[in-house]
This record gives sequence, structure tokens and C-alpha cells, in this order.
Amino acid sequence: MADSSNVSLSGLTESEAREFHSLFIQGFLIFTAIAIVAHVLVWMWRPWIPGPNGYASLESINQTAQAVLPMIG
Repeated sequence: MADSSNVSLSGLTESEAREFHSLFIQGFLIFTAIAIVAHVLVWMWRPWIPGPNGYASLESINQTAQAVLPMIG
């Protein structure tokens, strides 16, 4: 076991803390990359800022939902 003078408040040595930090940063970057790709794909599928016709293009979705909801409810 390491010297008690070489252990931080977390109980990790300097090398263990560096290893944990590198793994944490790597996981964070992977998560961020996946989130960015997901947001781009959703934006390509259905932009969340209205186009030139505003939200009028969503009228067909409203009609479809009103027709389907009584069937499942």
C-alpha cells in the first residue's frame, strides 16, 4: 500500500488519480461525440426551428395524432 503522506482525500495515489482522470475524460468525450451526432441526426430528420412556413407543416401530424389516439386510448 502507498504511503499515507502520498494519498489524497479521495484515497487515490497520484498515478491512480491521473489514470482515473484520463478514463473519465475519454468517456466524457465519447459521450459528447455521440450526443452531437444524435442532435445532428434529429436536426436532419425534424428541425426544431421552424422553416419558412412556420409550424404549419406540423398540421398533418396533429390530424394523424387525433385520429390515432382514440384507437389506443
